[in-house]
Amino acid sequence: MTVLDVPASCQTFLAFDFGLKRTGVASGNRLTQTATPQATIAAEGDARFAKISERLKEWQPDAIVVGVPFHPDGAPHENTVRAQKFARQLRGRYGLPVFEVDERYSTTEAHALGARDADAASACIILEQFLRSLT
Repeated sequence: MTVLDVPASCQTFLAFDFGLKRTGVASGNRLTQTATPQATIAAEGDARFAKISERLKEWQPDAIVVGVPFHPDGAPHENTVRAQKFARQLRGRYGLPVFEVDERYSTTEAHALGARDADAASACIILEQFLRSLT
């Protein structure tokens, strides 16, 4: 989906930085174009989706944003496929719009900023990049 496909009715977002063992989470909104890190989900499989369900119930976002990693040259890799599958699962389970964002270097940037929770900080970076693209 391109940013042009984001309806104006989508004002609040929950973002995920998918990982096999840990999934970073951030919340944010279109008006302020800012994101806030939330507690990282340290769970796999169905346990991960149980935690995601709790977050969605708590935050009630209009849409979801998922970071999708690529190689520096833009080529997909194993984690690209995993993140895209995760995005499809979110669409299917929750019926919310899910937007995929190229998240190259977000974890590196989070570490460079000295983040204590690099996964949550990365989710913030992903969401803020997405929100800035909506202007």
